Amino acid sequence: MKLLFKTILFVLISFSLQAQNSMINGIVSDEAGLPLPGATIIVKGTSNGTQSDFDGKFKIKAEEGNILVFTYVGFTTKNIKVTPKDFKDTLMVSLKNGAQLDEVVVTGLKGKVSGLNITSRNKVRKRNVRIHLRGNRSIPVSQRNQRQVREQESYALVEENTFKTASVSPLSTFSIDVDRASYSNIRRMINNSQPIPVDAVKVEEMINYFSYNYPEPKTNDPFSVYTELVQSPWNTNTSILRIGLKGKIINLDKRPASNLVFLLDVSGSMNSSNKLPLLKSALKILVDELNANDKVSLVVYAGAAGLVLPPTSGANKETILNAIENLSAGGSTAGGQGIKLAYKIAEENFIKGGNNRIILATDGDFNVGASSDRAMKDLVKDQRDNGVFLTCLGFGMGNYKDSKLETLAQNGNGNHAYIDTMQEAQKILGTEFFGTIYTIAKDVKIQVEFNPQLVKAYRLIGYENRLLANEDFKNDKKDAGDLGSGHNVTALYEIIPVDTESKYISEENTLDPLKYTTSTTSQHQYELATVKLRYKKPNEDFSKVMLVSVLNKPIHINEASEDFKFMSAVALFGMQLKQSEYIELKDKKAVIALAEQGLQNDPEGYRSEFVRLVKSYRK
Repeated sequence: MKLLFKTILFVLISFSLQAQNSMINGIVSDEAGLPLPGATIIVKGTSNGTQSDFDGKFKIKAEEGNILVFTYVGFTTKNIKVTPKDFKDTLMVSLKNGAQLDEVVVTGLKGKVSGLNITSRNKVRKRNVRIHLRGNRSIPVSQRNQRQVREQESYALVEENTFKTASVSPLSTFSIDVDRASYSNIRRMINNSQPIPVDAVKVEEMINYFSYNYPEPKTNDPFSVYTELVQSPWNTNTSILRIGLKGKIINLDKRPASNLVFLLDVSGSMNSSNKLPLLKSALKILVDELNANDKVSLVVYAGAAGLVLPPTSGANKETILNAIENLSAGGSTAGGQGIKLAYKIAEENFIKGGNNRIILATDGDFNVGASSDRAMKDLVKDQRDNGVFLTCLGFGMGNYKDSKLETLAQNGNGNHAYIDTMQEAQKILGTEFFGTIYTIAKDVKIQVEFNPQLVKAYRLIGYENRLLANEDFKNDKKDAGDLGSGHNVTALYEIIPVDTESKYISEENTLDPLKYTTSTTSQHQYELATVKLRYKKPNEDFSKVMLVSVLNKPIHINEASEDFKFMSAVALFGMQLKQSEYIELKDKKAVIALAEQGLQNDPEGYRSEFVRLVKSYRK
């Protein structure tokens, strides 16, 4: 009996040691030692794989003798054979630049950036890959993928803003936008070698993804206003006006209690690794941030909607986590029923003076019940006045319905984010979440009045779906975007000076100047524009006004701030992706040159990641 017990114990210990030794820990980096987030690691010949995190770190189960395959867009694939040493030490993997891409189009640099040395260290070889179908037809990979993305993913039509003549239309009015979903969605497409639909590109969301060094508010206003006027880096004889807002940072240790209702899509369309499994892992990050004053409810919807976790204190983390872990996907998508039930639960557990919010997480595929954008819009619009806001989190690829989630968030007084990796989940649901929902100013609107004596025409870059009628600026009943604790918001205008010829303005199509908009007093003759802002305090219904004058003193791009150079690189890349007709520079070398001059203020590495994305992007 003792011999049998020892034998069993030996087998169990051996099995335990073998299980412990089957995990490999490693870091993936480039040749300069910078981490590569989102690198793919697969055990060759199997479906066992993982991705590196934001710091390039990864874990994967393997056996001695297995081949690990490391791939990253724009880098050479590397194969490494597993040895016993790899189970003990951290496996350091360095990937080299210069991988062959399926289809690379390199165009010549058009236009000039005065004073900038535009170079690119990346060299790529051309190679066209075609998929041969029945008969003699062949379709390039890029066209085939483009068709698939357009058929299965949904984006609202975005018509790029045009130049407006200042003498006829001196006012430009829009709502702020704190959404940043477009950037992380584009990042997903680039990392997966997918083409990027034009309507998926929202330039303002790309710019606002990054943080900038704006001054803290010094007055009683909840945010500061910063302006900068710089010669355009992408067009000759134009300038760029930057308007930046910085929200006051509130001590979140004393934040109000939160009544959070997780509304989770568990339909069949969520049954893939980058959807429900990623969602479950992401929500665990948010649960970790809860405290005893917070309440969490869990509503799910598939063929029907149901409450799987009644309101539970944030102190009972294990109960909440178990409810999340037990979720599984299957069935159709009763989105309308789910939202109605979530609002009902939120209203029944409303915390006066607290953060009352529904967190909808889905790929956006509402196909049962109220499924149209208009029906969903009306549903949440009727509820927002009750004080329950809506955050929309998008997941997955191939079936992503961006237009629906954007519509819901905008009309539910909330924000919209797209989560493509666990690092993005940490950013959205961990680092920034409670700052985002801690509203310091609501219904924030911006109106810029341009001086027609100095400005021939102007164009707002991005914000196409946030434009407001000029009369809406003073209308306190008109909904607009909210600003959270510590948030940055940036808007860029491109300006054509008066008496300047431009191919972007057809003289034959312009109207005669209006009689009463052409006179300017000597007191204001040097003012290019006046920036007016309206906002309401969170618990007030009447707006306050801020005014900032902009002098007509543009500086050279080389004298511009590092932040400006970087954000202009992001804007230029966004306009290139949109195939904008308003830029002379069509080559990504100009983007890289600008961005690399703005990498000094990059504590989290997001700017460096942007440069890597641009370098690896292919048309």
